[in-house]
Amino acid sequence: MSPTRIELAPGLTVSAQGFGGMALTEVYGGADPEEALRTLHSAVDLGVTFIDTADIYGAGSNEELVGRLLSVRRNEVELATKFGIEGSPAAGYRGVRGNAAYVRSAAEASLKRLGTDVIDLYYMHRRDTSVPIEETVGAMAQLVSEGKVRFLGLSEVTADELAAAHAVHPIAAVQSEWSIWSRDVERQVVPTAAQLGVGFVPYSPLGRGFLTGTVQQDSLGDGDFRHRVPRFSADAMKANASVVEAVQSVALNTGATPAQVALAWLSAQGSRFGLPVVPIPGTRKPERVEENFAALRIRLSEADLDVLDAAADLVVGERSADPAWVSKGREG
Repeated sequence: MSPTRIELAPGLTVSAQGFGGMALTEVYGGADPEEALRTLHSAVDLGVTFIDTADIYGAGSNEELVGRLLSVRRNEVELATKFGIEGSPAAGYRGVRGNAAYVRSAAEASLKRLGTDVIDLYYMHRRDTSVPIEETVGAMAQLVSEGKVRFLGLSEVTADELAAAHAVHPIAAVQSEWSIWSRDVERQVVPTAAQLGVGFVPYSPLGRGFLTGTVQQDSLGDGDFRHRVPRFSADAMKANASVVEAVQSVALNTGATPAQVALAWLSAQGSRFGLPVVPIPGTRKPERVEENFAALRIRLSEADLDVLDAAADLVVGERSADPAWVSKGREG
């Protein structure tokens, strides 16, 4: 297999690095749809074929944007999208739904916006704790049997939720936040995924941009949802500067950029835990796509990993304003 391709799950081979589409809509401030489409095409030109979106990004406009790419390049793309959250990252979330009827209606709406007849990887975006996970995954499995979905995924689930879902229908991948400064999934979720043969798709692998050293608290626009994330408060960002300094020191030693170091670290974690790991960094700039993809050529030494591991222990601030919103808050 090419070093730029990876088998995320049996039968599902994707680019070894994906593209997270959320940043192409109004989550970190205003976005130009035409520029966003050019960035998507640049990613696929480069070899990034695993494209990730969701029905809530831009209130559906992100899926429509990806649909424009698919209209001319569907056979070059492994498509992932998600359902389950009502609201939007920019305006705020109203709730989570996972009942069977909603799963079907959400899938039909996504297929229409995307302009395709099948979703390669369909995620439950968040866990609706008022509905048995067996009902949600059972409805997702019905979509597979009908040929509307190829593989199933879960986002921000606990290890127990993953195991329960996997007993209903094979789960191809878990998508959760995982990076040098967000390592809580390593306690239970990642080992369980490895045991079950489930791949892992880290979102925000660059710490929502913080690990690149280019994000300052006073540079966040009024519409930037990071204002609601505790570790992006002024005091937390000041304390977390030590993490960025560690990443920068490794970057200097390896001749890489901080973003490449952060992504290479995740590749190393995949080897440590014994499971396929496909991060999905997002950006609005084609040159950043190229920079990120080049991280696949970088191998960090044990000394580099020791520096980064030590820095990760110093992180200040939660990664979500609502602990129950992510797996960490529901772990036993």
